[in-house]
Order: sequence, then C-alpha cells, then structure tokens
Amino acid sequence: MANPLGHLSFNHIDSATVGTIVYPPGGRYGPRIQQDIQLVLLHTGAMEVTIDGVPFRLEPGNVALLKPGHIEHFTFADEQESWHRWVAVSVQPLSVEEVKALEQVPFSLPISEHLNRITDLMLSIRSEHADTGPVMRSLGHTAIQLFLSELSKAQLQQDIHPSVLRAKAYIHQTFKENLSLPLIAAQAGVSEEHLVRLFRKYEQTTPIKYVWHYRVLRAVELLSQTGLSISEIAQRSGFQTSYHFARQVKQQTGKTPSEIRTSSWGKGDIYAE
Repeated sequence: MANPLGHLSFNHIDSATVGTIVYPPGGRYGPRIQQDIQLVLLHTGAMEVTIDGVPFRLEPGNVALLKPGHIEHFTFADEQESWHRWVAVSVQPLSVEEVKALEQVPFSLPISEHLNRITDLMLSIRSEHADTGPVMRSLGHTAIQLFLSELSKAQLQQDIHPSVLRAKAYIHQTFKENLSLPLIAAQAGVSEEHLVRLFRKYEQTTPIKYVWHYRVLRAVELLSQTGLSISEIAQRSGFQTSYHFARQVKQQTGKTPSEIRTSSWGKGDIYAE
C-alpha cells in the first residue's frame, strides 16, 4: 500500500513526544480528542479503544495507530495491570488526500523489534537530555514511517505467522516464569526448530532472545515507575539472580539498573500521559 505520510518533510512536524505508563486493573482514560498521529505499544494487560463510538481491541504485543480528529476513550484490563508506551507526532494540518490515505491505515499490527528499539531510544534520550526537539522529531517521524513500512510488509507476507503471534502472546503473559524453547514451541503449536526459523523471519531474533529482551523492557518500566528494590524487580521480571539481571540490563540498555533508576527519577513527567 502507498505510504500516506511518505512525502511529509520534517518541516511539517511540530513536535514528537514519547512516554510510558502502567494502568492499574480496571483503569480508564478519556474521553479525549486525538490531536496527534500516535503509536500506542501495548506490552501487558489489555486495552479497548472506543473511537467515535466504535470499539477496537488491542492485544498485548501489538501496536495501534491513532489518528487526529477522533474522539477516543480507553478501557484497560479488569484483572491485571496494563502497560503501554506511546510515540506521538504533532503535525501541521494534513491535505485532504493525506487525511483520506491515513484513514485507510488499519488499526494495529504486531510490535516489531525495530519499533521497540526506537521507542527505547526515544525514552532514553528524553531522560538524559534537556533540549531534544530536533532529535525527537526525527525519531518520531521515523517511528511512524516504520509502522507504515511494516504494515506494507505484513500485508505482502499475508500477516505475521499465527505461531509467532501465539508464542509472543504466551511470552507476554508468562515472562516471569521459567520459560524454555520447548515450552514456548508447544504453546505455539510447532516444533522448536520451526519456531526458531519463524522468529528469525518475522522478528529478526530467536524466541529465547525475545524473552530476555522483553524481560528487560518490563524491568526498565519497574525501575522507572516504582520504588521496588532492584532484587524485587529482578524477581518480578523473570531473572533468577540480581547479577544476571544487572548484566542483561547493562547489555541491552548500556546502563546499570541503578543508573536507569537515577536518570528516570530525575524527571518530573515520568507518570505523565
């Protein structure tokens, strides 16, 4: 499909913001009028977005594209926390053709490793630098373009393989447990070898590497948003020892858990939507 924002220059983008939040069970947000082009990456829990009176359900492990000018209301899972991150890009008024093309874009698709990494980078830059306007605009634009590019790729591939979706959904719900490749493959309904091939094709990684990356993502959220001890966060994120936890966090983020907590708690907008 044609990329509706492909010809936008950076001069059209006023600003880009990024954030992360964990809603408690039964959380609600809205109604609001969407002002930006926004990506919402749901990692745990569940989310129903009612857009102009029409409900859309977003499952964990998926990202939704929200479009400006619509009335939205958010309802989150009743029995567990719902963690999501977002990238919002504020643009100058779109042309009639751009608006029509944007409205043709489907609501959601699975979160890719690349989109996760861009969101990681934007959150890290926000926490460490005061004047990030040009950089954030560029990265926000890149995140939107990446979503549209991956949507086109998914359509050409007839969407992500269902075994990968089953495996990712299982990982997202049970990442705290002692996961193994045989267990994940059994939940996905394929052999271990076939699941590895599918993950390399669709996720550019292996199932076990995906598990560790996801655990670190969840741990970073707990470091940023809670006062739990590092050992408690390690346990809640699926790590058996604090040493292994610290090593994985350092390897994936370039920071120690203590450094992540210090830089995050230095910001007053950490809970802002």
